Amino acid sequence: MAGALEGIKIVDLTAVLLGPYATQMMADMGADVIKVEPPQGDLLRNSGLGRTDKMGPIYMAANRNKRSICLDLKKPEAIEIIKALVKDADIFIHNNRPQAIDRLGLGYEDLKAVNPTIIYAYAMGYGRKGPYGDRPAFDDLVQGISGGATLQSRVDGSAPQYLPSLIADKTTGLHLAIATLGALVHRERTGEGQKLEVPMFETMTSFWMTEHLFGETFKPAIGTMGYDRIINKYRHPFETRDGHVCVLPYTDKHWARYFEIVGRPDLAADPRFELGPQRARHYNELYQVMDQAMRGKTTAEWIALLEAADIPVTKVNSLEELLHDPHLHAVDFYVEREHPTEGPVVTFRSPLEFEKTPTEFRRHAPKLGQDGREVLAEAGYSAERIDRMISCGAMLLPGAD
Repeated sequence: MAGALEGIKIVDLTAVLLGPYATQMMADMGADVIKVEPPQGDLLRNSGLGRTDKMGPIYMAANRNKRSICLDLKKPEAIEIIKALVKDADIFIHNNRPQAIDRLGLGYEDLKAVNPTIIYAYAMGYGRKGPYGDRPAFDDLVQGISGGATLQSRVDGSAPQYLPSLIADKTTGLHLAIATLGALVHRERTGEGQKLEVPMFETMTSFWMTEHLFGETFKPAIGTMGYDRIINKYRHPFETRDGHVCVLPYTDKHWARYFEIVGRPDLAADPRFELGPQRARHYNELYQVMDQAMRGKTTAEWIALLEAADIPVTKVNSLEELLHDPHLHAVDFYVEREHPTEGPVVTFRSPLEFEKTPTEFRRHAPKLGQDGREVLAEAGYSAERIDRMISCGAMLLPGAD
């Protein structure tokens, strides 16, 4: 069965993680993603140790199912190649600063003249209309300016710190993919292409504010910002006799069962904890009760007891344990494959499950520029013209056999 986006062609000028994460989502769904890279390649190629040059582990994880063409966009012939690819493309996507892409002659109006129905999608640091619109942005910077780096400070008073994940890149990448798919639906209904913008700052502010606008939702404010249950310093995986466990009684019935199991049935009738509205005002005391109660048994004992009572609970996995998690192996999440140049590698499948249009692994992350000849031939370039593009330096084949 074909993927949901089979037949959709994407000209992809994204780099590092935000854009490649977005286009990989669409590539997994069957889109033909042509990854356009500069002579030095995507910077992410050099993050982490790889077996060969420019094939680092994060690049490998975020660029499956794509083809690579290497162009020097300082050459006018390379710009013409991009426009040739856009002629029959559905989507042009980039995460460069708009001013830079406009100077290259690859702005929306430039490409709309080539293909009036093109969907022109881009991500950037800050909305172009605002005073920050021309600033560069990276994950660390956006975690800081969006308030994400201060969330742990609200919990324990510690200094601002980054979340140990490229969360701004990946979250904005998901929004970029969603927005692009929305534009595809609009074009299917009306025949109209359009330009769309997904700024990191606004995206992450929306992401945090969904729960943390909280008391400032109302005017005048009803309380402070920050979802109190989430920023409670006692909210954490609870220590057991031999490790840690995550447990979250949620309903009134859950809590009554939980108090019984931990030997504190009296708390079920405590006016602070009996009903949800009261509990919401007393999470500080409630989580301290849990913190002490969970120390008396092993993780396995707690999981057995709480699962039998239908109370949400799980163990805490390390990253290393995730590689051997029985559920992930049962659903074939990890697959060992033979990369044509990198040898045996561990890959993981798309988490998306479609009944009619399944995602599919079609090809490994490509070597830099390995598909250049194939891509240009499909765009109508003759063998002689392709050779001219190579000889003038517009296209490079550093990763071709």
